[in-house]
Amino acid sequence: MIKSLLIANRGEIACRIIKTAERMGIRTIAVYSKADEDALHVRMADEAHFIGAAPASDSYLRSGRILSVAREAGADAIHPGYGFLSENADFSELTDDAGMVFVGPPPSAIRAMGLKDKAKEIMADAGVPIVPGYHGSNQGADFLKRKAYEIGYPVLIKAVAGGGGKGMRKVSKAIEFDDALEAAKREAKAAFGNDVVLIEKFVESPRHIEIQVFADGQGNVVHLFERDCSLQRRHQKVVEEAPAPGMTQEIRNAMGEAACAAARAVDYVGAGTVEFIADSAGGLSETGFYFMEMNTRLQVEHPVTEMITGVDLVEWQLRVAGGESLPAKQQELSLTGHAVEVRIYAEDADNGFLPSIGRLVAMDLGEDGDAVRIDSGVEQGDAISPHYDPMIAKLIVHGDNRDEALDAMEKRLRDARIAGPITNLGFLARLCANVDFRNQKFDTGLIDNNLDTLIASGPVNDSTVCAGLGKLIEMQQQRLRAEHRQNDASPWNASDGFQLAGTRELDWHFILDGQMQSVRVRFQADGVEMRGEDDTWVQASRSAYCRRDVAKLYVLADGRQSIFEQARFEAGDDSQLVGGDGTITVPMHGKIIAVTVADGDSVEQGDMLFSVEAMKMEHAVLAPSDGVIAELSIAAGEQVENGISALKLIKSEPAD
Repeated sequence: MIKSLLIANRGEIACRIIKTAERMGIRTIAVYSKADEDALHVRMADEAHFIGAAPASDSYLRSGRILSVAREAGADAIHPGYGFLSENADFSELTDDAGMVFVGPPPSAIRAMGLKDKAKEIMADAGVPIVPGYHGSNQGADFLKRKAYEIGYPVLIKAVAGGGGKGMRKVSKAIEFDDALEAAKREAKAAFGNDVVLIEKFVESPRHIEIQVFADGQGNVVHLFERDCSLQRRHQKVVEEAPAPGMTQEIRNAMGEAACAAARAVDYVGAGTVEFIADSAGGLSETGFYFMEMNTRLQVEHPVTEMITGVDLVEWQLRVAGGESLPAKQQELSLTGHAVEVRIYAEDADNGFLPSIGRLVAMDLGEDGDAVRIDSGVEQGDAISPHYDPMIAKLIVHGDNRDEALDAMEKRLRDARIAGPITNLGFLARLCANVDFRNQKFDTGLIDNNLDTLIASGPVNDSTVCAGLGKLIEMQQQRLRAEHRQNDASPWNASDGFQLAGTRELDWHFILDGQMQSVRVRFQADGVEMRGEDDTWVQASRSAYCRRDVAKLYVLADGRQSIFEQARFEAGDDSQLVGGDGTITVPMHGKIIAVTVADGDSVEQGDMLFSVEAMKMEHAVLAPSDGVIAELSIAAGEQVENGISALKLIKSEPAD
């Protein structure tokens, strides 16, 4: 039995592993970077050790440093979590050589499944169905383009290493292939250090269904049923649920047997996930699914499996790693009800899902319990760092059936209170309410095909603005009283709007989400009202939540955050006004990957200007109008800060 465990990871997965280890009486050892000195996983562990600077390459990817800490701390085993070193066969091997247990599969299994092309050869030999395509070693651009033509468009270009949608591009026409191949290879090289790709037939109406498998060192293999991870954006999972909608017992048996065959083919040990693409055009079938890849680790979405089976997968991992047999046989496993998981991110869905960072001024997702689970690596007051994945929490809800689980999830998301960084709460709530998703008419393209209805469009609701204004005015009155040392009990300081000449009205200037605003307000005995666009007087939303942080006021309503600030006017100060000089700023913290223009170049609206890599994904910045490039101040390879000037676009005058 493992007695002392080092967790070679951070955030919510480190916290998740610590909880199970503590329940099992195992001493926990955390590691942390400079950015995580006071992180939740550090506070939770029995002891914690510093391993390097904030960038993952200088800390969480330093296998030698982590092994050194493990030896010094007297660890029996190392749990890699997911991401970072979790699927690194060399690290697994080094851990074994150091006399410690690697909580995961043997290095040979990681290597066998680590490259998608080789993995598919193994699967084909094992009788596991695979998608038609080219998985060979010839990486010539012309050769790959010819193979794509032979397979038939649309095709999918996929990096053979890694996962998470990086190095992946769908190509619908031959004319798009060269650019897509170049981008996929560049992204794969940056993410995995390997730019080899494969070409596969793109399934037109794909569902992403994966099977949780588990194997021990005695040759026993079981599956713990399926998860549906079809709701994705840029091949990144957004919502996961178990069991899969529309799944029959016959299809489940066929997929489960194929997944177990995949595990046996590589002598697998521990927790793993076999991912399949299912053609849902005519409904799920026993023959309409194909092997995509095997993740040789615990998955982000493992809690939905735990919720429907009652199994603690981390406990199983630790017991199997300690040499025990699987705690249950296949016939002893069953599923109950339905579970849904969403990933709550610090990202701006209304602005291209750009990452958002900063301190969590407020964080309240409600209470957890038997039917609701919250997995998080942060608490109120903690900061979302630009150095790592911007996940705030995973919210998992269980119900007797799918509708009940989705209803409960939607309500939780709309009631959640997270202030500071912008979040995707509203986006997730609308996704859970989507009619096609509710009616099981969906595939992996649902989010992209419905994006306009899933993001918050239009201005902030008037009643929410009124709620923010009322609180903002109250904040200003409190500040003025404090500055002038006034007595709150004095009738001259009353803020109920009373005056002898009737209701008092005035124009109030304020800043909403960085933009100057002005509205007509009137003071009533029970608060402030504002004049809406249709000239009717609007009262404050009773459901809006307001949270003050220094001079800013965060107002949350229906999953959307709005930031209010009091307008301050000083002579010569135009900082609150929007400039019109054509400056284009860098939209996020990150690294400039490519600059496609130079000073003096003419561009058309929609042309790519430059691309930034943040959170391991590329984001292209496009020209907002026709114009000429001037004052270019960035270069490929530079680390840049959010909001700095990148260039100026001198707008072209329209032709006569």
